[in-house]
Amino acid sequence: MNRLFTKKFKRIVGIVLIILMVAALFASCSVTTEAAVTEESIKAKENQISKAKKERDTLSSAKTDLEKVKKQLEASKSDLNNYITKLDGELTDIQSKIDELNDQITEKEHEIETTTAELIEAEEIQKAQYEAMKKRIKFMYERGDTLYFEMLLQSGSFSDILNKAEYIEKLSGYDRNKLNEYIATTELIKLTKEALEEEKKTLDSAKKAKEEEEKNLQALLSEKNRELTVVASDITNKEAAIAEYEAEIKAENAAIAALEKEVAADKAELASRYVYDGGMFTWPCPSYKRISDNFGMRMHPTLGIQKMHNGIDLAAASGSAILAAYNGTVVAADYNSTMGNYIMINHGGGLYTIYMHCSAISVSRGQDVTAGTKIGAVGSTGRSTGPHLHFGVRLNGNYVSPWNYLK
Repeated sequence: MNRLFTKKFKRIVGIVLIILMVAALFASCSVTTEAAVTEESIKAKENQISKAKKERDTLSSAKTDLEKVKKQLEASKSDLNNYITKLDGELTDIQSKIDELNDQITEKEHEIETTTAELIEAEEIQKAQYEAMKKRIKFMYERGDTLYFEMLLQSGSFSDILNKAEYIEKLSGYDRNKLNEYIATTELIKLTKEALEEEKKTLDSAKKAKEEEEKNLQALLSEKNRELTVVASDITNKEAAIAEYEAEIKAENAAIAALEKEVAADKAELASRYVYDGGMFTWPCPSYKRISDNFGMRMHPTLGIQKMHNGIDLAAASGSAILAAYNGTVVAADYNSTMGNYIMINHGGGLYTIYMHCSAISVSRGQDVTAGTKIGAVGSTGRSTGPHLHFGVRLNGNYVSPWNYLK
């Protein structure tokens, strides 16, 4: 029995002298259970680092090859409408990429903010553990060995000695766990800093990709503008130029009139859903109020003659939000080589609004919308030489001044 006790006693003393003088440095930490570092949190950081690297690879592979696009467009220049249609498709695709990059940049900035907060928290945990370590060192230096020997020598019976020996072992195990927690916290801090750096690199890559796509967008818009100018200057006979322009407008009006005719067939149903009540319209492009071309007779920019302009042009950057001016039903959300991507809304009582040259359309035919609903984004599709919203209002089959309805 004495031999068993001696063996047990020596084992405990070994633990006290070797393990506790090192491992116990990290005991008595006041960190809450919720803040404890786990293997899952370390694994999550490793996954975050891997994800950020993959996102950068995806950004590189998704870039628009501008030279390839230009070569593909070159073959269609002999047919202007076909050329514009294809070029507008590329413009829409690039604008879509820019919108996605904007979303990714916003998401990445939020992730960086979260990771920064996690790093601060982990460093505070490590600091608390370090403070506890210093207290434990002092305690063990002043009292450590004596405390454990006293506990064993003051035991009333051999059974009591064994119980206290087990308690000392458990205390040693607790100290070892605290040491492991500190090591894990240190590893988490290292990985969190690495994840933060990777997230920042990915954010920078996304911003750079956005800048490049915006340059591609401007390059194609300039290309389109040049081509339209060349076509206009090549028409030496002004009468022919005027005839071509009037044919375009006639085709545009015919498309609009056809849509109105379709709606008339369902007039009874629509009348029960929407009846224009005389309210003022919401401004269709909220961030921009500069009118680059007004409603009414104007000097045509390339023909040099007075022609009717059937809407107002709002100068705005590509991708700017376009809002529904009033409650109604979308009767068209389509593409036309003259109007580009366009939207037409029926407000009841023979009143319609039309939104032309969109870079993107966010609604579909038959959809009900309320005033202020985002229905699309500003662009330069169709017969347009720069980003803007052409906003038109029709009443009983004729264009009328939008200023009769705008606030």
